[in-house]
Amino acid sequence: MKKSQDAQAKLLPLLEDGSPRFLLNQGEYFFYHQQYSRAKAVLLLLLDRIPEEDNLYARACHLLADIAKARGEHNAYVYYLALSAIADTRGATLEVSSLQELGRIMYLHGDVRHAYDYLSAALSEAVECNAPLRIIQSSNIFPIIESAHKAELRKSTVRIYIVMSIMAVLLAVLAITLYVLHRKNRLMNRMAVKLEEANNTKDVYISQFLNLCSIYMDKLNQFNKMVNRKITTGKVDDLLKLTKQGKFIEEQSKEFYDVFDDAFLHIYPSFVSEVNKLLREEERIILRDGEKLNTDLRIIAFMRLGIEESTRIAQMLNYSVYTIYTYRNKLKNRAISRDTFEEDVMKIKSMA
Repeated sequence: MKKSQDAQAKLLPLLEDGSPRFLLNQGEYFFYHQQYSRAKAVLLLLLDRIPEEDNLYARACHLLADIAKARGEHNAYVYYLALSAIADTRGATLEVSSLQELGRIMYLHGDVRHAYDYLSAALSEAVECNAPLRIIQSSNIFPIIESAHKAELRKSTVRIYIVMSIMAVLLAVLAITLYVLHRKNRLMNRMAVKLEEANNTKDVYISQFLNLCSIYMDKLNQFNKMVNRKITTGKVDDLLKLTKQGKFIEEQSKEFYDVFDDAFLHIYPSFVSEVNKLLREEERIILRDGEKLNTDLRIIAFMRLGIEESTRIAQMLNYSVYTIYTYRNKLKNRAISRDTFEEDVMKIKSMA
């Protein structure tokens, strides 16, 4: 170093005063004599006079980095190393030291990826230009950085696997959610169809109920006119005979049965087969031709509609309470399960 400084002192008078090479050597001279402020001022003046791709620009920036390092100015040290490495790259300089030093600093900062890239480039260029010192310097630290780089790659691979696993789980959750939503959608569609069918059934039932009321109002009006006519003409005996025969009641009951059978079977289309499932095979109900429901089935139908009192059923069917009670008792005896027969009847489902 002493001989270097002496040689430089002899060189300065031989260089053109104020030339770029003079300013670079003068800056080095001040640096070696620890006159950092004077060295920095001269080197900054040099940077203003030469292009960035000049090799002197790279050397001046590297010297400014050494000044910043000596002063403990870390950020400035990294900054001027980066400028020097950029100048070497633009000037196509292969024997580089700034890029190599910058890679080491990046490694100390924990930036393994950039450190690996910089040192790989520096080592490749040192080999290409056959610079043994640079090769040795890069080789000493490169294995450590390479192992750290591989460790970083392994961590990245693990993170990728974790992310892929999370995505797989999310996709599975999404698939399950879509499946559940699809099932709920289908269920809602079925419910909407059933609701529409129920509304249609209700409309039909109301229509038939109003039709029945209309028929009875018309029959009552006709009966009132006939009674008035019989009494007016003095044919009271005919009227008494008519009421004793019960023919009028029988006709009205038949019309009621027809309307009730149609309305009930529209709501419970499989009612007869469902009832027969509750009865023993030899006791099952067989309807005659043209018959929709018989007395047994009508009694069970009223039970299914929630009319459990024998008195009300007797009024509807124009039978005595004792007769209805007898029918119900016989039906229980014909059932597969006598004790749960009425509960089983309530479980028969409508078409809605």
